[in-house]
Amino acid sequence: MTMNLDRRNFMGGAIALLAASPLYAQQPADAWPTRAVRLVVPGPPGGGTDLLGRLLADNLSRAFKQTFVVDNKAGANGMLASDLVAHAPADGSVLLFSYTGAMVVNPGLFERALDPLKSFEPVAQVGSLGNVLLAVPDLPVGNLRELVAYARQQPAPMSYGTWGVGSGPHLTMESFLGRAKIGMTHVPYKGASSVTNDLLGGTLKIGWVDISSVIPYVKSGKLKPLAVSGPQRAPQFPDVPTMTEQGFPFETMSWYGVFAPARTPRSIVERLNAEVVRIVSTPEFRERLYALNMPESPTPSVNVFRQRVADDLKTWREILQDLGIKPE
Repeated sequence: MTMNLDRRNFMGGAIALLAASPLYAQQPADAWPTRAVRLVVPGPPGGGTDLLGRLLADNLSRAFKQTFVVDNKAGANGMLASDLVAHAPADGSVLLFSYTGAMVVNPGLFERALDPLKSFEPVAQVGSLGNVLLAVPDLPVGNLRELVAYARQQPAPMSYGTWGVGSGPHLTMESFLGRAKIGMTHVPYKGASSVTNDLLGGTLKIGWVDISSVIPYVKSGKLKPLAVSGPQRAPQFPDVPTMTEQGFPFETMSWYGVFAPARTPRSIVERLNAEVVRIVSTPEFRERLYALNMPESPTPSVNVFRQRVADDLKTWREILQDLGIKPE
């Protein structure tokens, strides 16, 4: 009996030593993923987040020889998707592909919003871009100053659409309206594609959408761009000036990013980051990004992306304070 106990003690000690070794710690990441991975997207099919998420999922499926399935969870300005992933197993089987507004703006707007640095492991940034303010072709304005003059002439406040209360475009527009000293009625939608559909149908006259999903409509003349947010013009809309160029400064950029539930093993996070960096650097992926109006796609290391999230969290809180908006 003593011999058996000693043997068990020896084996237990050996296993403990092996588990503590770097080689053993790396094994879960080497084996991952052993089954299909859900990539949760906080938006409906057809929107910019969905388009880029599916492009990334296809490439990850080929890279890891395992299926990455896009799971659309629209609603609550991205919080439905965030909540789902935050409470998923921290084993890399469920990931989140989200955007700036849902991750770093929501915490300054809603008490129930999750802290992106406490509830998630920031994995990789994919893309960096502004948004575009569109108008229907028959609206007699071609830029922001003309929009201000036209709005002041209307007997009732104009309406504008975005993909949700507290979204980046909503706050961008409120910043513009404050500087212009005019009022408009915000019409929140569940996704950018819904805003686009109502613009195309004529039931909405102006609205903010992500650039990537409306390039064909702008080029065909079905929709008219008035301004883009961010520090520089959109390469595919070189004639459309930024808000700052038109006298209404707003240079904050949007980004997309991959997140895992908090406490996901660092080895899995690092491996996924490395693969995303490799994918984004390929000519094929860059060509697709350019088609989505994202010719530049910073994909930093895990630590650098985490710092980006922390910095943007602070910046957006300051913007909300300047607008006099408090968390609900």
